[in-house]
Amino acid sequence: MSEDSGVATAEEGAPEPVAVPEPEPFGLGTSLRSTEARAKTEGTFPYASDLWAEGLLWAAVLRSPHAHARIVSVDASQARRMPGVRAVLTHEDLPAAGVPYGRGVADRPVFASALVRHHGEAIAAVAADHPDTARMAVAAIMVEYEVLEPVTDPEQSFEAPPLHPDGNLIRHIPLRSGDPEAVGEVVVDGLYRIGRQDPAPIGAEAGLAVPRPDGGVELYTASTDPHGDRELAAACYGLSPDQVKVVVTGVPGASADREDPSFTLPLGLLAMRTGHPVKLTANREESFLGHAHRHPTLLRYRHHADAEGRLVKVEAQILLDAGAYADSSADALAAAVSFACGPYVVPNAFIEGWAVRTNNPPSGHVRGEGAMQVCAAYEAQMDKLAKKTGVDPAELRLRNALSTGDVLPTGQSVTCPAPVAELLRAVRDAELPPLPKDTPADEWLLPGGPEGAGDPAAVRRGVGYGLGMVHMLGAEGADEVATATVKVHDGMATVICAAVETGQGFSTLARQIVQETLGIQDVRVAPVDTDQPPAGPACHGRHTWVSGGAVERAAKMVRTQLLQPLAATFGMSVELLQIADGKITSYDGVLSTTVAEALDGKELWATAQCRPHPTEPLDADGQGDAFVGLAFCAIRAVVDVDIELGAIRVVELAVAQDVGRVLNPAQLRSRIEAGVTLGVGTALTENLRTPRGLVRHPDLTGYPLPTALDTPDIRIVELIEERDVVAPFGAKAVSAVPVVTSPAAIASAVRAATGRLVNRLPIRPQQAVANP
Repeated sequence: MSEDSGVATAEEGAPEPVAVPEPEPFGLGTSLRSTEARAKTEGTFPYASDLWAEGLLWAAVLRSPHAHARIVSVDASQARRMPGVRAVLTHEDLPAAGVPYGRGVADRPVFASALVRHHGEAIAAVAADHPDTARMAVAAIMVEYEVLEPVTDPEQSFEAPPLHPDGNLIRHIPLRSGDPEAVGEVVVDGLYRIGRQDPAPIGAEAGLAVPRPDGGVELYTASTDPHGDRELAAACYGLSPDQVKVVVTGVPGASADREDPSFTLPLGLLAMRTGHPVKLTANREESFLGHAHRHPTLLRYRHHADAEGRLVKVEAQILLDAGAYADSSADALAAAVSFACGPYVVPNAFIEGWAVRTNNPPSGHVRGEGAMQVCAAYEAQMDKLAKKTGVDPAELRLRNALSTGDVLPTGQSVTCPAPVAELLRAVRDAELPPLPKDTPADEWLLPGGPEGAGDPAAVRRGVGYGLGMVHMLGAEGADEVATATVKVHDGMATVICAAVETGQGFSTLARQIVQETLGIQDVRVAPVDTDQPPAGPACHGRHTWVSGGAVERAAKMVRTQLLQPLAATFGMSVELLQIADGKITSYDGVLSTTVAEALDGKELWATAQCRPHPTEPLDADGQGDAFVGLAFCAIRAVVDVDIELGAIRVVELAVAQDVGRVLNPAQLRSRIEAGVTLGVGTALTENLRTPRGLVRHPDLTGYPLPTALDTPDIRIVELIEERDVVAPFGAKAVSAVPVVTSPAAIASAVRAATGRLVNRLPIRPQQAVANP
């Protein structure tokens, strides 16, 4: 103790001051952290592959080594005799009332019977005491095949013998808008190819099936559409939907549908046959063979423009390779045809689109399906027009940019905010990154890196642009509805909603909505299963819009229950009360209390639905109000290309996007950055090769994903917050449109650097070698 002051000093043993932690952000518009972030970072988050149950058996699936073959016989006798094997199932063991399955069209069998239609199709499934035993039993199943010539070229599919009883054509959409005789002063043609991209989920497929006493089954999977999966499974099992329950476990990321039914459906059958819980954990090869991929696409384009580069007419033919089964190909084709002209004003458009079956692996929902493929093509056409007319590429795009009030080629008016020109100006005017110095220390900055870099004098820099658009929610009459319940008890709120958290941040958003509406900081989101009312699949930003809207409505109903007694006591209307920072106050200052005091131990709850305005299918001429809303993005790509070696380094991607309203700044930026990175893989590395229908190198050594070393600087230069008045909170979907736009922008920049056509994705090295 100091004799002078009587106050203890630090040296004399006084306690150090305790740092007061910063309060966590609260409500909408803040960067509230995910409750799962820490567990995922530490590796303790329970994913589907971590599931366990008493008496567990392990499953394995026998898959076809052929792309097209007739099954002559299946002999599983040796597998059934192996010690530890509890069940072996083939098509003969399927329930008599069971039916084929499919996301869009029910055309896919659980197990192939007479024909194999693609490499990796399921033939049989085994349940055993140990995973190695299950795999050995699968290898012991003897299948005699009569190998048939596969149809792998979608152009040949039109004339080939039917690969399926429904035929080879899944859907044809002719879009006709304007004058077919219109001709421009400048005409450019192009032929473009987009490769097959795999979703490549962080964690491969896994699941657990548990038999129920009523003869039904519970499926524990990383599903993104639990109610859809329940209906599909019940139909295949010959059960009523109430006999099947789907429980969503931890989803290890999703850039497409998770837990393909070809993995989960055999589990339920094995569990019901053995009376034991059955688990399957796929390895990477099984994952590549089993789930759907992005549609490989062939596109032919002809653009007509006047001498100043203003579009007069667009003609296009779009052919989607659906693979062996229909899945969601009809929806992907609708998006491709509808957005074939891009976010540009086109007075005359004539588009033909087809989705066809082949013996290639099935294609399905991958983020930005349909829209990504056509974006790469129409942006290449815009570069050609700019070159032929002598107009700057950015200026030419500005002269044709779509805006609110314009009409799409489908005849639908753009009623939502469409600040396309503003987005393009933002990226065009952003400062360019500096050029690398020609010194040994900067070799890692060169295309190919230190080990693969060539002569620095052969490096050329290119700047390119991409404008993309996607639709939000389901389309063409899809019934978009979600239900949510909000309960408040003991000072804590609970949200019950079957919207799956796939990494897109819905759980965090739901907490923020309730915090904002009720002033309660402690908000919990309940686990998802099919005992809850449906909320639909996690795609096209629907959970932010539809499920988030349902949570908001339920929270507002609870808010009314909370405030009505106070309003009655003070003789005022509920509208005169406000909740902020956990306090309830009246605008005139007469009333001031806390939410906790107002609750006083009461339990309040409410359930609400959200259903956006209806859409309609495209008609025979491709016309109709098919979409609820649209989102737009502009990206400027800067690349360095070694024009001798064909090596490409993406230096920077500058992004501007209309987001409606920023609900969680950190989460929104991470979603945009993730979408752009996925697009980098599409542009440069990801191409699942399938010669003669056979998946070559189904692993991550033969299918290179972009790593941190491949990811460029991603600079978000502008987020335009012009609220969409028909959307809850005014927010727009943000993760799909960067996926759509970034490959087109990168290809544009490579064209600028090399002068080459660059008409296919991913870009091959020989395409990046400059013409002599």
